[in-house]
Amino acid sequence: MQRLFLQEVATRDGFQNEARFIETADKIAMIDALSQCGFAKIEVTSFTSPKAITALRDAEAVMHGIRRNPAVEYTVLVPNVRGAERALACNIDEANLVMSVSEPHNRSNLRMSREQSFAQLREVFSVIGAKGPVAINVSLSTVFGCPMQGDVPVGEVLHWVERFAELGARGVTLCDTTGMAYPSQVETLSRAVRERFPALQLTLHFHNTRGMALANALAAIDAGVDRFDSSLGGLGGCPYAPGASGNVCTEDLLHMLQLMGFSTGVDLDRVLAVARQLPGLIGHEIPSQVLKAGKRLDLHPIPAHVASLEKQVANTLELRP
Repeated sequence: MQRLFLQEVATRDGFQNEARFIETADKIAMIDALSQCGFAKIEVTSFTSPKAITALRDAEAVMHGIRRNPAVEYTVLVPNVRGAERALACNIDEANLVMSVSEPHNRSNLRMSREQSFAQLREVFSVIGAKGPVAINVSLSTVFGCPMQGDVPVGEVLHWVERFAELGARGVTLCDTTGMAYPSQVETLSRAVRERFPALQLTLHFHNTRGMALANALAAIDAGVDRFDSSLGGLGGCPYAPGASGNVCTEDLLHMLQLMGFSTGVDLDRVLAVARQLPGLIGHEIPSQVLKAGKRLDLHPIPAHVASLEKQVANTLELRP
């Protein structure tokens, strides 16, 4: 049975896009509940400027308030040196750095060129490397396509993976930021990165904008990928991607993987119990199919009229000559 690792991102990637502020105590309670579900990693929050992302302005309080499970890695988004210093003071396990491989998307999202982003993130590597054993992951956005640029050549993606690998990144996440990925493309790029950088911890991050997130996950598995970001309830999405919907839904992905015999170590029933709390917290419904329909073998009672109908059929057969 193949072992896969699921990494929950709703409390950062999901909550940062919500109009309603999620109270600090509610964030902590949700992360504590997720910590007992069996995830390999939880992206807790972001150390971006509180003025830029007000939804996560309580990053320090959340990090200091959660009860840590030693079996879980707690990662946070770190945009710059100031964010790195704040995060390191909270005893993080991993810093997740982000930039786009698409020049127009990077300028739209981060307000700087790719080279400016790289220079800024290189400084973050220096700060974190000097402060102790904290791992660094780099999430590369729009590797499967940009709504302003179009397709991004595979060679361009490999170029940026190589630059961050040379800086000492433990892992790289290939992000389908705008939901443009399709299965054969995912398999091709995933194989190329795995073959060229076998020592990197490779994660795939899919959005479900065009309904292909689950199919893309299977294509990545075929290419040997064993780590996936996912978001409880399907929350999240890129605010700079026109028409974007949420991330691949954790419970939908987990349900599919379990049916297919993959081992994840994640308890689906516990995940669903946590997901049921989301609509009340965020004030709207969530795009979770399994939460709405139930698991495949969640059976329903036979209606009373069915038994009555069976008796009628039997009586009719007895009366036949």
